[in-house]
Amino acid sequence: MTNATTTSKQVAINDIGSAEDFLAAVELTIKSFNDGDLIEGTVVKIDRDEVLLDVGFKTEGVIPSRELSIKHDVNPDEVVKVGDSVEALVLQKEDKEGRLILSKKRAQYERAWGDVEKVKETEGVVTGTVIEVVKGGLIVDIGLRGFLPASLIELRRVRDLTPYLGQEIEAKILELDKNRNNVVLSRRALLEETQSATRSSFLADLKPGQVRKGVISSIVNFGAFVDLGGVDGLVHVSELSWKHIEHASDVVEVGQEVTVEVLSVELDRERVSLSLKATQEDPWQVFARTHAIGQIAPGAVTKLVPFGAFVRVADGIEGLVHISELSGQHVELAEQVVSAGQEVFVKIIDIDLERRRISLSLKQANEGLDTEGTEFDPALYGMTTEYDENGEYKYPEGFDPETQEWKEGFETQREKWEQEYAAAQDRWEAHKKQVTTMLAEQAAAPAMDAPSSSSGFSSDSASTGALADDEALAALKAQLEGN
Repeated sequence: MTNATTTSKQVAINDIGSAEDFLAAVELTIKSFNDGDLIEGTVVKIDRDEVLLDVGFKTEGVIPSRELSIKHDVNPDEVVKVGDSVEALVLQKEDKEGRLILSKKRAQYERAWGDVEKVKETEGVVTGTVIEVVKGGLIVDIGLRGFLPASLIELRRVRDLTPYLGQEIEAKILELDKNRNNVVLSRRALLEETQSATRSSFLADLKPGQVRKGVISSIVNFGAFVDLGGVDGLVHVSELSWKHIEHASDVVEVGQEVTVEVLSVELDRERVSLSLKATQEDPWQVFARTHAIGQIAPGAVTKLVPFGAFVRVADGIEGLVHISELSGQHVELAEQVVSAGQEVFVKIIDIDLERRRISLSLKQANEGLDTEGTEFDPALYGMTTEYDENGEYKYPEGFDPETQEWKEGFETQREKWEQEYAAAQDRWEAHKKQVTTMLAEQAAAPAMDAPSSSSGFSSDSASTGALADDEALAALKAQLEGN
């Protein structure tokens, strides 16, 4: 019987050498890191509190969630995805549990500092997204946390910062201190640079006489500034209104849209003078267009002078009632007939548009007025009246003179006409009431020692000092007394 020989089959060839040689070969396949090194790896797992990164080390690197982003309290799933290639900084090569602790945030921070320092040296611009609204400003992600003060966001201070959240903005770097981890940005500085270039171009295109739209940006004691679209122009208080005003706030308010005319442009001083009233119709032109000689107009006495009284008959329009036109009787002083602030009806006897003067008459307004009458001329009391080239009255559009009725489809025109007629009638009734009161005062005047300052007339009778002897007034007095 032949004995069988048993031999062990060789599975692999030891081409490394000894056990020490094998361990050395394994070490060569494992990357070596030091604290502070920047390394790259692949995301292999995402947990709520940390992210695992394959960096070719003997163990996977760990990025705590707080080290993922410069944003606070972020969800790891919102920052990275499995399979992403991520750059991280080695915080600790081996913690108590033997783990490699990494920081994506610090790696981004280190990279960003170099870039930001270069931008600061060249006075360039950084771009980032607003990630937080904090007290006094915004936090902008420019690779690191840049602080943008509220006063440096726009050319003018912004009160509500919430709308900027999530917006991508550009800014200049004002301060940079790596030791204090301090980065201060200014968007206003960038806007001012941009505005300076566009301002020069804008001013070059701005010419006197141009009409521009703008917004009241601020109000000062001497006028108001108007933003024309990056360039502010001044409307002096004298150019705000045709009438006299004490302060710009009497006419405009901040934020109000206005139309202005360019008066002058000083390119060297970058000053623009504007006028608001130049874009509005001259009230004297309006008055001359809407009033005619012979009309009766309501007004208020504004000032008494030795030669008569001034009466305001429209906003910004004053006319003179000469002392000879105050009463049908001789008057020594205007205060014998009227007083400041008194409301009166006067007749327009002259309009001098070139000299901006209006002559008025209280005497003529009251002459011939029937205080008991029931019919009046609406044109005499301000109702618009038109005549053709032959002097024939032009009826309002939609009114049939033959039937004396309004046509269908002209309801708007009829309503407007009726409103004008009613307004004229109200003025007529008020005028009658005024004259009636005046006559009553005249009737009571003989019982007084001196004429009333509010009466319409003064005496030229040396004996009585009253007007009751005047035949016309006596007749009116008798009429009032029912005789």
